[in-house]
Amino acid sequence: MPQKTLKYYLWILGCQMNSADGERITAVLDKLGYQKTADENQADLIMVIACSVRQSAIDRIYGKADKWNRLKLARPVITVLSGCVLEHDKQNMSKIFDLFFDINDLAELPRLLNNHVLNRDGTNLDNFNIQPRYQNSFQAYVPISTGCNNFCSYCVVPFTRGREKSRASCEIIEECQQLINNGYKEITLLGQNVNSYGQDLAGDLTFPKLLQKINDLNGNFWLRFITSHPKDMTDELINVIAKNDKIANYIHLPFQAGDNEILKKMNRKYTQKHYLSLIEKIKSKIPDVSLSTDVIVGFPGETKKQFKNSFKLMKRIKFDMAYIAEYSPRLGTAAYNLADDVEGDEKEKRQKTLDKILKKTALKNSKKYLNKIVKILVEKRKGDYLIGKTQTYKDARFKSQDDLIGQFVTIKINKVENFSLEGKLF
Repeated sequence: MPQKTLKYYLWILGCQMNSADGERITAVLDKLGYQKTADENQADLIMVIACSVRQSAIDRIYGKADKWNRLKLARPVITVLSGCVLEHDKQNMSKIFDLFFDINDLAELPRLLNNHVLNRDGTNLDNFNIQPRYQNSFQAYVPISTGCNNFCSYCVVPFTRGREKSRASCEIIEECQQLINNGYKEITLLGQNVNSYGQDLAGDLTFPKLLQKINDLNGNFWLRFITSHPKDMTDELINVIAKNDKIANYIHLPFQAGDNEILKKMNRKYTQKHYLSLIEKIKSKIPDVSLSTDVIVGFPGETKKQFKNSFKLMKRIKFDMAYIAEYSPRLGTAAYNLADDVEGDEKEKRQKTLDKILKKTALKNSKKYLNKIVKILVEKRKGDYLIGKTQTYKDARFKSQDDLIGQFVTIKINKVENFSLEGKLF
């Protein structure tokens, strides 16, 4: 253990999986006696969980380099990098970071920092089995797998996190049971592709059966999951979501592109027709479902005509939310070898076009909530308002001076916007 109280600053970039990794890193550092700080200027240890999906996230780290190097000149500061990091990024960042470690080797972090072993009995800990320090007392991320086998041509995850590795279902169910026993109201299962969970574990549960097992645990909670891949989303999974009240009626299903030729270049392994058939099944089985997606505009070779297929798909499906990204090349991916031939101005134009559609469909979907009574989980306070989310992942707010954070409440909706609802306690 440290001889004095050392402080650490944790900077998490990217997805919910990195946030879940951050909770486990926090648990390790807290156990070693480090104290968390929100001020990097006060930190003895600066820990970064990186995201290599987009160049912009890596550029943000480079933007901190001068500041951190100045801190090191003034006093001893250790900088550590983990998360999704390509090998060439590690090499380029060797002047910024003192230590690199793979998140799967989290149990080795204490030894790297101060020659202490986390498990003093000599047991080798798996990253999944390190008890996390959750970000709050009512919501928790529970990783069920890490890595990916899909090798989408624009994505670095198979190279940074490795091949897909599922966690034993008994461990997942046990962690969820402990969370429920401790009063947690919302559990989110995480994986790069949750739908293919268990395919690497002989004789273990499939993802739909895992969802059902967790849903059947006693307690008052909501169950969410991200992210799904269209090629692996089954009728069984849709039916499990439809018949269980604890499983949120919210599905994030990336389509990435609406044109079959572009989907093939992306190595997505499904067609526009297949994606649309999935959406039809979902809406048929779960009429009040809320849908979100990811889409990339300006992928190499995407013509205006091909982009129009994405445009048509967005209009047809009427998403509640979409995360629209302009394509940017990432070294190490297959798409990096393709000519980035869509001009920046054109990418921006396409992004704004889809965003305009999204705002219209989101508002239309929000209007369905007017005068409805909905249940929300209160997450935070902002001024006079308490803010939370519905089971369908809609932001909702209401005025109250009561301390209701972390509790389920019901409100009657009297005002709606594109991506949010407002109401009164009911």
